[in-house]
Amino acid sequence: MYRYDKAGQTSFALGTQATFYLLESAPRRAKRVYISPKQNRDETYARLRALCSETNVPVIENNERIFRDLSGKDNVMVIGEFEKNEEVLDPASNHVLLVQPSNAGNLGTILRSLVGFGLADIALITPCVDPFDPKVIRASMGAIFHLRLKRFSSFEDYAASAGSRSFYPFMLQATKFLPEAKASSPYTLIFGNEATGLPSPFLSIGEPLKIPQTPFIDSLNLDNAVAIALYEFQKEAIH
Repeated sequence: MYRYDKAGQTSFALGTQATFYLLESAPRRAKRVYISPKQNRDETYARLRALCSETNVPVIENNERIFRDLSGKDNVMVIGEFEKNEEVLDPASNHVLLVQPSNAGNLGTILRSLVGFGLADIALITPCVDPFDPKVIRASMGAIFHLRLKRFSSFEDYAASAGSRSFYPFMLQATKFLPEAKASSPYTLIFGNEATGLPSPFLSIGEPLKIPQTPFIDSLNLDNAVAIALYEFQKEAIH
């Protein structure tokens, strides 16, 4: 049986688009590409075979078992196997830091938002969801292959390697609202766990912020909060 091994050296990009992102953005990490026997031999198939040939990535066809074992869905026609890799973050660039995120779907969506709003560096404080879980890769739609990602055991470990920068923790206890912030780059936007948010010591780090919202909800979902903050901080850069 084909199973993702959290302790292993490789993971899987489930889906055609995610596999294209792998081959186009991180071809050296690609180990092999699996094509379902149900995949039409059309323009997409020809492009995929050509790209694999250009990048010297082996193609395995007619292996139904890997699709049944890994995806369990009829609409997955391509799977890209790739090497897991963590990279040193760029100390001159803007970052997002997630403290102990626990949900694969949330993390994947956040990775996609980073790419959409022009950031390339994300740090995770452990313990956290496995960023190379195929569920994360799929939720990111392959955006993870455009990013530098690294895990740290504590905020202090991250800060020691991040260089001189501005910190913006997002907390409901903050007194300053997001629209009032003046971005000072390089910066790090900091978010807490989905269930508990950031612990109180982060109120004394950098410039804590909160997102304006009505009193009818307790808080925004983590992926929504990150997307809103990224837009506000990056709106000048992306327009």
